[in-house]
Order: sequence, then structure tokens, then C-alpha cells
Amino acid sequence: MRILAFTDIHGSLPALKRIEQKVKANKPDLLVCAGDISIFEHGIVKIFRQLNKISKQVIIVHGNHESIGTFIKFSKIFKNIVFIHKRGLTIDNVLFLGYGGGGFSVMDKDFEKIAQERFKKIIKSSQDKKIILVTHAPPYKTMLDKLVGGHCGNKSIRNFIEKSKIDLVICGHLHENFGKEDKIKNTKVINPGPFGKVIKL
Repeated sequence: MRILAFTDIHGSLPALKRIEQKVKANKPDLLVCAGDISIFEHGIVKIFRQLNKISKQVIIVHGNHESIGTFIKFSKIFKNIVFIHKRGLTIDNVLFLGYGGGGFSVMDKDFEKIAQERFKKIIKSSQDKKIILVTHAPPYKTMLDKLVGGHCGNKSIRNFIEKSKIDLVICGHLHENFGKEDKIKNTKVINPGPFGKVIKL
């Protein structure tokens, strides 16, 4: 499977254009977005419409600039938009797990609850599949959450990754770390940035 991952386009028309160009050039099977497609939902209908027009499935979580309700609403209207917050989705031999929003907390009790009660069960029944976790917030203590003042990512997400069979994490939120990659044990962690990154599984 070939994925085009991106994050934090914040309504940028040049970023959307670059995504469209990469779709044409690389012919990915699907797109994955780690949230913040808008600036506090300004012009969000137009953004969803543009993403939908790409005519590829867009697996997406919301960012801290958007609400869950908005994404539920428009994922029902636009057939190519698939909202996976707090749920799993299997496509071919790949399982996607999604958790959007946030980005500012070091611990997330809601994520911990979902991970314990839902994600672990889904993973247990998907041992033969590649597993991709899509979050808006970066996990703690990687190159993706490192700023001048130190690490500011989420420890709850990191703990889950360390204890689970996750092949890849796609996240965003910190613009300073667009394009950076790292590893947590055997798990690759990527912030693909607004212009997107092609990932082969």
C-alpha cells in the first residue's frame, strides 16, 4: 500500500495544490491526514470539498482547530472523507487507529481509556495486519515534540505505542517539526507536514 500522509494545512491553497500534485505524480492508494485542515474551521466546507475532489479516500482525524461534530457532519456529506477519531478502520492488510484533537496536554486520560477499552482489543484481533496510529498530538520525547524548551508531546500516546504492536504513527500539531521522523522502539513516527509525504508499506 502507498499512502500520502499530510497534516496542518490550515486552509493553505498552496499546500492543497501540492497535495493534489503529489497524488497525480505518486498515485497513492489513499491519503491520511493528522488534523488541522483549517484555522478554527474558517472556510472548512471548501477545504473538505477540495479534498473530496481528489477522488481518493482520505482517512482523517480532527486537530485542535476543529470540532468532532464538524468532522462527523462533513464525513457524511463527502463520500471520500473517512473520519476515524476513536475508532479503527481496516483497508486490505492495514489497520488504521485514529485519535484527533488535543496537542497541548502531556497526559490524556480520554485517550488512555479509548486505548485500553477499544484499541487494544482491535489490535489483538489484527495481529496479521500492519497497524498505523493517526493522532494530531505527537508522542512524548521524540524529534517530533522537541522544542527549544524541551519535549512537549503526549506521554499517554507514547506509553500506548511502547506497549503495543504499532508499525507507524502519523501525527502533526507542531509546525516547527514538519517533515521530521523518529522511532519509539520498533515504531516509526512521522510528522509529514502540510505538503505531504509518500509512505510505502
